[in-house]
Amino acid sequence: MSPQDRRDAAALLILRLGLAWFMFLWAAHKVITPGQYRFLAKNFDGVDLSIGQIYLVGGVQIGLCLLVAIGIFRYASYGALAAMHFYTLTRRWEGFFDPFAVNGKGFPVNRNQVIDLAVMAAFIALLLMIARDHWSLGGTLRRRIGARWWQ
Repeated sequence: MSPQDRRDAAALLILRLGLAWFMFLWAAHKVITPGQYRFLAKNFDGVDLSIGQIYLVGGVQIGLCLLVAIGIFRYASYGALAAMHFYTLTRRWEGFFDPFAVNGKGFPVNRNQVIDLAVMAAFIALLLMIARDHWSLGGTLRRRIGARWWQ
């Protein structure tokens, strides 16, 4: 592996682990505080979910985060987390038009939307660079045994 390949692999490992951790925190909170997510689903999406369904969604998301962290089934796992995050963007789009809004106490109320855009950009970069993700289990298996189904 060339020095450039190692730098690319290191950068993508850092990016992949950071994105997996970011999404894991949101997924873990579904398991830790399912009532909060039940309230959000009902009031923002108009969906009445049971606590069990919220645990299921959180568990699936945690599983996807683990797949992303080790870098296996990369197109499916990276793409699934990116799609979940994109859904979040579609739910909060109005904040993009007023990124500097503050509430009565001077607190910036739309800064999470700015963070959401940066995270979406990182997911897109990770997906575009998937062939350079050499320090992932999927990348290692592809190089060693040519198994494309691990991607």
